[in-house]
Amino acid sequence: MNNLMDLSISPGLLISLIIVVIGVLIISKGLVIVRQSEVMVIERLGSFHRVLESGINIIIPFIEQPRAITMLRYRKMGEDYTAITSDEIRIDRRETVMDFPGQPVVTTDNVTVRINGALYYQIIDPKRAVYEVENMSQAVEVLAKTTLRSVVGKMELDKLFESRAEVNNEIQAAMEEPASKWGVKISRVEVQDIAMPEEVESAMRLQMAAERKRRATVTEAEGEKSAAIAMAQGQRESAILNAQGDKESAILRAQGEQESIKLVLSAIGDSEENKRTVVGYLLGQSYIKGLPNMAKDGERVFVPYESSALLGSMGMFREMAGSPEDTVANHLKNRNSSEGGFRSGIVGGATAS
Repeated sequence: MNNLMDLSISPGLLISLIIVVIGVLIISKGLVIVRQSEVMVIERLGSFHRVLESGINIIIPFIEQPRAITMLRYRKMGEDYTAITSDEIRIDRRETVMDFPGQPVVTTDNVTVRINGALYYQIIDPKRAVYEVENMSQAVEVLAKTTLRSVVGKMELDKLFESRAEVNNEIQAAMEEPASKWGVKISRVEVQDIAMPEEVESAMRLQMAAERKRRATVTEAEGEKSAAIAMAQGQRESAILNAQGDKESAILRAQGEQESIKLVLSAIGDSEENKRTVVGYLLGQSYIKGLPNMAKDGERVFVPYESSALLGSMGMFREMAGSPEDTVANHLKNRNSSEGGFRSGIVGGATAS
């Protein structure tokens, strides 16, 4: 027992234990493991020394210390955003999204809107991000807000809704140069939501309804116009076809009457007196056919004086040669008998056989 007590309080053992403890502390403090996509900025006696990349790294405790970077993040709780500031010794080099609260912006037509945006950025140079700016994330946020106000302030409200992609590109282009001085790369900027005052929103709804009504009226008018044009074209084509049909019908009737007159003249002779007799007969026949139409709308029929002369000539024609139909029929019958056949003709619209 005494030997054990002497061994436990031995100065050499105590010194050895102290050395072991100090070595373990040095190893634990000096051995740094950096994860993938992270870096650490190391200072030696307060001055920048180096940047630790991912993997196992060894530093000198108490002489070399990591430099922390201040990061500002927002946490959304309901409709409100809460800002959270933290000092981090491990710098994340991955692309980071910053969803900052909505900002009031005045357009060029003096309409105040509230725009909520998202910013995507990436730390390219950790040394600049630590030493060139005090609070890198806050600086990027303020730069995004001021650039957003500047870009949107040049646009009208209607164009703002139509040109979101243009707004995003202009904000990103305006932020690239100042952000590069801080070792930060702006990947893209997105305008998420645009909130308007209620009276402006109501006015836009009325404007949209009026525009849709105007488009419907224009479309209906264009449809009626097309229908009227199509109807007019159809009537025109129908009139042309009817006129062509009347023309061909008139030509065929004229040709039939011509053949009828030729047959009558060939049957009774083609002297001048016979020609006048045949013409008078045909005229009288046409006149008599038209008399029933004169009595359609009335109870009395007035026969002109000249009709008696026509009737007399027709009677005389019948007394001389019987009738033109009989004369033609007999002539054709005699000719067909000699030829061994039978033919029929039409004289003045009447059928003879």
